[in-house]
Amino acid sequence: MKAKPSISLYWKCQLIGWTIASLYWGYAAFRTTISFSYKLAIVDFILDIAVGILLTHAYRNFALKAKWNQLKLKPLVWRITPAIVVLALLYMVLIIGKLYLVRLWLFPDISISIPFKDFFSSNWLTVFITGTRLMSIWVLAYHLYHYAHREITTAKENARLMVIAKEAQLSNLAAQLNPHFFFNSLNNIKFLVTENPPQARRAIDLLSDLLRNSLYTKSDKLVLAKDELSLVKDYLELEKLRFEERLQINIIADAAMEETFIPPLCIQTLVENAIKHGIEKRKNGGTVEVRAQKKEQYIEINVQNPGKLNNIHQPGLGLKNLEERLHLQYNGKATCTIKELPGEKISATILIPSA
Repeated sequence: MKAKPSISLYWKCQLIGWTIASLYWGYAAFRTTISFSYKLAIVDFILDIAVGILLTHAYRNFALKAKWNQLKLKPLVWRITPAIVVLALLYMVLIIGKLYLVRLWLFPDISISIPFKDFFSSNWLTVFITGTRLMSIWVLAYHLYHYAHREITTAKENARLMVIAKEAQLSNLAAQLNPHFFFNSLNNIKFLVTENPPQARRAIDLLSDLLRNSLYTKSDKLVLAKDELSLVKDYLELEKLRFEERLQINIIADAAMEETFIPPLCIQTLVENAIKHGIEKRKNGGTVEVRAQKKEQYIEINVQNPGKLNNIHQPGLGLKNLEERLHLQYNGKATCTIKELPGEKISATILIPSA
């Protein structure tokens, strides 16, 4: 069954607008005319609507053909100003001609005694002013609608393109990070294969769990903090097999953090950085401490490790990646800072706006 064609918004506005205007004129004539003629009122009502729609629709077709709707404000004003004057003149001619002919048709004895020239001279100014007012309102409303529609459409397109670009950047960053993470893990296992085969097998089990976790959450923009912390614990266990007593681990997380959503691999990236630039470079190793807490306005994730800040000449891929992901994910409202603490400690902190 075919759907019935619906009237467009343009035609609805045309019919409703000119109908209301014509009804108002008919009501005004009813209130001010002593010998009111309903027959004349009906004919005037129909013809007034027809003249209004004829002129404005002709203008619309011309404006679309000339692409005036695509112009900026200043060049558009220079075009619509004379167009309104022309429309008002045409309206004046058509309305005065309509008024004279209709009255000549309905009241020939009265109208024939008044020459058209005199009828025109006594009415043209009033009708011209009315036409100028009506055409100005219509033309301005028409172009304001299209201007607003164009701006809204442009804003939507720009927002859509920004979202697409942001998603593409995030996907690209995630694609860079996972190989980087697993490459480091494989290097860890390489050390264990010859030195401690049983631990190497355990390391392979841990890596397989990490890989499985990564595959399941690869497309997620945010993950539960408890899942991220579980990933970090597996990673640190994997590193513990390699460093043994040189690595001590301390993880402290608020209970409120468990159901909090954070960017994937954000804690793991800080921990990996702590291992690479802290534990690995120190003969006696040290403690990697992870703290995660949820506050009123933000989430704070802090990782501390032994070391000196001057040992880190340039941020590695993981930290650059993390900073860029945080910037994209939270529109610049999240931060990642690294500073040196007394006692040869490095502190890396992520601050994320709390939802």
